[in-house]
Amino acid sequence: MKKKIAGVYSSGYKHAVGDAFKVINIFPNGNNLGDKMSPFYMIDYQPETYYEPSDKKRGVNVHPHRGIEPVTLVYQGAVAHTDSAGHHGIVGPGDVQWMTAGKGILHKEYFEEEFSRKGGNLQMIQVWTILPKAFKYVEPGYQTLLKDEIKKVTLEEGEVRIIAGSYQGVESPVKTYSPMNLLDVTLKQDGGMKIDCPAEYNMGILILEGKLKLNEVEAGKEQFVLFENEGEVLEILAMEDAKFLILNGKPLNEPAVHKGPFVMNTEEEIEQAFADVAAGKFGSLENEVV
Repeated sequence: MKKKIAGVYSSGYKHAVGDAFKVINIFPNGNNLGDKMSPFYMIDYQPETYYEPSDKKRGVNVHPHRGIEPVTLVYQGAVAHTDSAGHHGIVGPGDVQWMTAGKGILHKEYFEEEFSRKGGNLQMIQVWTILPKAFKYVEPGYQTLLKDEIKKVTLEEGEVRIIAGSYQGVESPVKTYSPMNLLDVTLKQDGGMKIDCPAEYNMGILILEGKLKLNEVEAGKEQFVLFENEGEVLEILAMEDAKFLILNGKPLNEPAVHKGPFVMNTEEEIEQAFADVAAGKFGSLENEVV
């Protein structure tokens, strides 16, 4: 049975993250989808944007996270990151950073120095996945997927990069705390593919470039397509050269309370997170001098 489409959404919710990233929030602020995308909570999309050369530090200074796994996919440009657990690195074109905030971490991210100095186009996505209640307080950590390490399935007219989960029997090495699939797909015009997804899984597709036909429904650039929990099969046809992100996963069926950089199960846990940051329980990390 074909998957039914719940709606095609656009977002006018544009905002700045720090003093650099100019993003479109797809959900939850751009579109209130309720818990229809659990275990995914948020998507911020930085469309292709040119940044002038600069010697100034640009980015997001020290900020905390708890209860989530922020996942960053970079298509163009380069971002450097550092955290209070001693991790640091650079995420460049084609790379993915999967951060487990767990019980709490301080983090900062900036344009990579050489990219900032030369200027250029930046295009990237950050997706927040929710840690289930049983794993909210796991130890923080990182899983870095460099471009050449990402598992791929080559299609007749395209490619599927498997960021999390699996596709056609090919599995990502990323460990997730609940069942989910995150697929980064490129299709040439008239190329197609099929997705098999359990009916009970929540599922959405964010189209970055081009135009798709999804089980007879058409959607285009910077639109988000949400699916009902009915049917298992999705047929995708590229009406133009297209790039898109497929997200699906088993719903957590738990309360998701969000405030600032935290997604927890109760208001009390949110209050405790802010108190723990103030008490220094997330470790320490110096702000950049800008």
